[in-house]
Amino acid sequence: MKQSKMKRIRQVLTFMTFDIIAILVTYLIAIFMFSVLEVPVKVDELWYAIPGIIIFKILIYSFFGLYSMLVNHIGFEDVIKISFATIFTNVAIVVFIWLTHALFMYKMAYFFITIAEIALITLPRVANRLILFFKINWDWNKALGRRTLIIGAGSAGEAVLKEIYRNKDLNNMPMGFIDDDDTKIGSRLSGVKILGKLEDIESFIDEYKIEEIVIAINEFPSKKIKELSQLTTDKHIRIKKMLSVSELNEQSRPRIIDVKIEDLLNREEIHLEDEQIEAFIKDEVVLVTGGGGSIGSELCRQIVKLGPKQLIIFDIYENNAYDIQQEILRDFKKHDKEINLVVLIGSVYNKNRLETVFNEFKPSLVFHAAAYKHVPLMEDSAIEAVRSNVIGTYNCSSLAKKYEAKKFVLVSSDKAVRSTNIMGATKRFAELIIQNQQNGQTKTKFSAVRFGNVLGSNGSVIPLFKKQIEDGGPVTVTHPDITRYFMTIPEAVGLILQCGVFAQGGEVFILDMGEPTKIVNLAEKMISLNGLKPYEDIQIEFTGLRPGEKLFEELLVDHEYGGQLKTPNEKIFIEKQREVKKEELDFETLCGKLENLDNEEVKVCVAKIITTYNRNGDCEKPNPKK
Repeated sequence: MKQSKMKRIRQVLTFMTFDIIAILVTYLIAIFMFSVLEVPVKVDELWYAIPGIIIFKILIYSFFGLYSMLVNHIGFEDVIKISFATIFTNVAIVVFIWLTHALFMYKMAYFFITIAEIALITLPRVANRLILFFKINWDWNKALGRRTLIIGAGSAGEAVLKEIYRNKDLNNMPMGFIDDDDTKIGSRLSGVKILGKLEDIESFIDEYKIEEIVIAINEFPSKKIKELSQLTTDKHIRIKKMLSVSELNEQSRPRIIDVKIEDLLNREEIHLEDEQIEAFIKDEVVLVTGGGGSIGSELCRQIVKLGPKQLIIFDIYENNAYDIQQEILRDFKKHDKEINLVVLIGSVYNKNRLETVFNEFKPSLVFHAAAYKHVPLMEDSAIEAVRSNVIGTYNCSSLAKKYEAKKFVLVSSDKAVRSTNIMGATKRFAELIIQNQQNGQTKTKFSAVRFGNVLGSNGSVIPLFKKQIEDGGPVTVTHPDITRYFMTIPEAVGLILQCGVFAQGGEVFILDMGEPTKIVNLAEKMISLNGLKPYEDIQIEFTGLRPGEKLFEELLVDHEYGGQLKTPNEKIFIEKQREVKKEELDFETLCGKLENLDNEEVKVCVAKIITTYNRNGDCEKPNPKK
């Protein structure tokens, strides 16, 4: 704030200096003109009058707001304001000369002085726009950048244009604007022509040989982004958009980013009951285990906005925990707000460490997101999967029960359904633990939330594909027919919070995730979004299914089966569960011999308890009850 204030003061002083120089120059030119015409001027009296004239004009200019203008956004209205202020001051000076009979300048001279002052005072303020105009119209500049269309000829479009010429990292040459406002078509914005409407964009793409499109409209509908992507995929045009276009000012420069693959999914975004969720979180002490991970960190971001009494982030990985801590603190400092935030390092496998957290802070809501989730990695580290996903869940849920937390929500996975890998089997084991914890007398309401793959999370295909494309390929896909259900990280976290509201104890919440997405199609779209051609500029290679990986994920919500219970949200269902007895989980036996088992023996042991766990087809016929 202090630096911004100092910058503002420097800018005001700079333009005051320009204005003083402009005033002096106009009077010097007037004196020179009269000397050429051999008309006498009382120069001595003028020099006595000049300081008063300057002070008077600067005060009037300040009153008219000439020093509070946003220099980078000077428009016609601002020029009118400068002209009016200058005319007002000079009329006042002429009236003063007439009333006092002061002879420091001829009254008729103020016609010229006024015109000169308006020009000289306006010039420094519009210098940036003049430079931009000449940049746009230089032919050599047009040959350098990617030929670009900007969608939206408003203030955001103008901001995008300025950023393109100001940012050396961008390599664009704007060929025109697209806008649906009939009154704008044919006009120019900062020297760039407004060509026509969005419905005619294909013809403009062909006519101007467009290589890139930048969307400069706030909240541009996802449906239109999908249509635009389908239109441009075959033409291999890169699509970008402007981030945060709603609150632009001279201190915040716009950011032009790639359109995310999430915007192109063939499914509608999930809408949640925000008021219910806010009431659920407000004034509660909230613990998020695994709070530094992809899901955990987004949980923390959303929770802090809902007014918790205290947020406790618990994570084994200090770097992730530190990153989300600093992000939250920066955000709250920026908005002059306070947050009671505690960040602790530790493992959910270490029950003693975990109990110190419960004993000290007495969390009323627990979101258990700590888990190992990478399918291929866990196939080679089955013991660690059991430690974190099974024993860690038992420790955390037992302590929530002991310290009487109101609600405990387990973050589960669609891979828990008839799993073919140890990661999914341990997540199903965790669900059974939660159901068992709900048995008997308890003040804590336990529930689990099961959803599919999360776009953009650590280790997901999106960051992997993005890196492979940046490296020039190839993009690796395990199988040409492999499909997955997807949702965005904010959606997944919103679902977790919403299910926390709905939870009454013992539920496994599942989400209707719509149609599955073919991974190879996802790869092709990502390559096309970067303006490249799949199989030509970037190759796609098929590497074969990895250990424990399914070709098709299980459908979470089967409307034909009808075995799920509905909730107030049409996209959220509850899977019917049976009562789970502690002895059937054989938990103590597993923990007692875990350290003496090798990797494959652990899988065998888990498969005896979780009979739906199909170890590459070599176990018994699945028991649907587990």
